[in-house]
Amino acid sequence: MIKAHKIRLHPTPEQVNYFVKAAGTSRFVWNWALAEWNRQYEAGKKPTALKLKKQFNEIRREHFPWTWEVTKNASDQPILELGKAFTAFFEGRARRPRFKSKKRSKPSFYLANDQLELGDHRIWVPKLGWVNMAENLRFQGKLTGARITKTADWWFVSLTIELPDELPEKRQAAVGIDVGLNRLVTLSTAEGYENQAFLKTALGKLRQANKCLHRRVKGSKNREKARRQVARLHYRITCLRDDVLHKLTTRLANCYGMVGIEDLNLKGFLKNRKLARSFSDAALGKLLNLLNAKVEQRGGQVQKVGRFFPSSKTCHACGWKWEDMEVSDRVFLCQNPTCAYHQFEQDRDHNASLNVLHEALRLIGLIDQAVDDIGSGDDVNLTADAG
Repeated sequence: MIKAHKIRLHPTPEQVNYFVKAAGTSRFVWNWALAEWNRQYEAGKKPTALKLKKQFNEIRREHFPWTWEVTKNASDQPILELGKAFTAFFEGRARRPRFKSKKRSKPSFYLANDQLELGDHRIWVPKLGWVNMAENLRFQGKLTGARITKTADWWFVSLTIELPDELPEKRQAAVGIDVGLNRLVTLSTAEGYENQAFLKTALGKLRQANKCLHRRVKGSKNREKARRQVARLHYRITCLRDDVLHKLTTRLANCYGMVGIEDLNLKGFLKNRKLARSFSDAALGKLLNLLNAKVEQRGGQVQKVGRFFPSSKTCHACGWKWEDMEVSDRVFLCQNPTCAYHQFEQDRDHNASLNVLHEALRLIGLIDQAVDDIGSGDDVNLTADAG
């Protein structure tokens, strides 16, 4: 098992200059290698990362002596990463590598495990020395590498740790989840988590900061200050959103062994002009990714239900379907006179989560013993007899 721990750094002004040089060197070597790769490929040759690395080292001391001022990883790693990027491109798993811009790309550089050392609240970087870290490493394992990056005005180090695989603790309960905009998550247990909409809350400050940015003269110091202010606001919104998503997904992964959820068309949501910003603010894609990773890591299972499954239109008790249901209908009323929930006002999202749980259990073959439990809205015990 491999985990990464991202820690904020507190560098001195001299150390910040070193980070800027190392990140600039890494970006320059990437662009040089990409240009050389394209040139050789158009000439009919077959370039590889190792050939480009050898070629760069032969001309490095004469043409690029300033690259020796920082760690050698800042020059070696970008070429190796370019080779992996082209491999993924030729296999159809990624787009073609592109040149990195000084203004648009995120400053970063890599450190191998033999090029760094960890101490008490500090990390040792080659040709720089010890740099203060905001906290110690949380995990005990083999350190495989690190990457130092800059976000807004702050520098971070992401440490990659290889940990031994642990036997996951088995959890018996199953839960269905309905996601949305009014309520971010509604569980089949009737619990709900509201959508905090951090971007919507900060739109006023963002508009003001962006107006200030675009009124500044391009290339001036005041424009750079305004740009950094916008970056800090976006970073704060990201941190608040990630905090909510991580806490929610961790709780679900710790409490439930099986999680049923709809297979959402996330790209289709973003094509809706009226709701695209709200869907981006909710970060449903990241919610699903975190949930998948954490549940599987703890030995659980995430069962996706088809995106065309009518979870919101169907009564969870009798199966009656409300064909002409509108988005504005937030209460579900079953019209089946023989149903126990006939004309009973049910929360639309709670009813949908119960249907998602019912369908997820049917897909994994546990539907027979789950029918009665779904109607009651309680957690389903996965150890029950499936017969």
